[in-house]
Amino acid sequence: RRGMFGLGLDGGDIEREDDDEFGMDGIDTGMDDDNFEAEEGVNLEAFDVPLREWIAQDRTRREIQRKFRVFVSTFREGEFDMDEDLHDDMHEAEVKRRKRIWAAKSPTYEDKIRIMCAANKSALEVNYVHLSAKEPILALWINEAPKDMFDVLNEAATRHTLRLFPSYHTIRDEIHVRISDVPLADSLRDMRHTHLDNLVKVSGVITRRSGVFPQLKLAYYDCVKCKFTTGPFRIEDSTSHSSGLDGANRDVSDVHAPASCPECQSEGPFRINSTRSRYRNYQRINLQERPGSIPPGRVPRTQEAV
Repeated sequence: RRGMFGLGLDGGDIEREDDDEFGMDGIDTGMDDDNFEAEEGVNLEAFDVPLREWIAQDRTRREIQRKFRVFVSTFREGEFDMDEDLHDDMHEAEVKRRKRIWAAKSPTYEDKIRIMCAANKSALEVNYVHLSAKEPILALWINEAPKDMFDVLNEAATRHTLRLFPSYHTIRDEIHVRISDVPLADSLRDMRHTHLDNLVKVSGVITRRSGVFPQLKLAYYDCVKCKFTTGPFRIEDSTSHSSGLDGANRDVSDVHAPASCPECQSEGPFRINSTRSRYRNYQRINLQERPGSIPPGRVPRTQEAV
């Protein structure tokens, strides 16, 4: 089972209708995405701030999305095997013929998006080896800042899906990028604080699981005094479900409420607008070491994941 140690795994989204101008997860579906390949690039490696701060900058997010979408729209499985087959002593006409045949193949991940949409699903599985071969900087950053990167890649995958299927937001409100075939695997017994906020690959047995709860993802609030609706506010809390309490004994929706109303300038109170707000599924699981991997005489280790 793959995931982020200490960060959690998101399930599918609870479907919810919304009549505003936004499509999937607050992303404007009316924007022109046809020329994303021609956008001016940014040198992602030229930064002198912490990585997470660099990823949070708008121009960096746009460049990451551009690179990922170019990867999705151009990568063809077996591409690097073909390069090895083209020898220097091969006739030029044969080289052109093979490249022409190769270029006619449909991009691998656009095919996966079509299959995903045909099944009304919301998870796009990306092979880590493919991504590291084509865009190594993105693969490296997924290892070092997975939470920040998945947020950006999910938005890029959502935009690209809407480009291919403009009405898909009526079925799924966000596309989730899932990474497969990570080459290095860790054991639950070796998990330490250095693994926090990093992408890890572990295997184990699920020994316990909670119920599935709705978790607030994108919040709209109504001002009780003037009835004005403000939002959306992206909720980053991945440890509490929407109907429960956080560590400070306050409802999670109240914690993220705005400080003041932009319409009447009052300080509230505010009420969550459950019709326009968006939710995701939330579940906790306990993952335990496999019986055959436990050293003799030791107690099996267990980790909790979301």
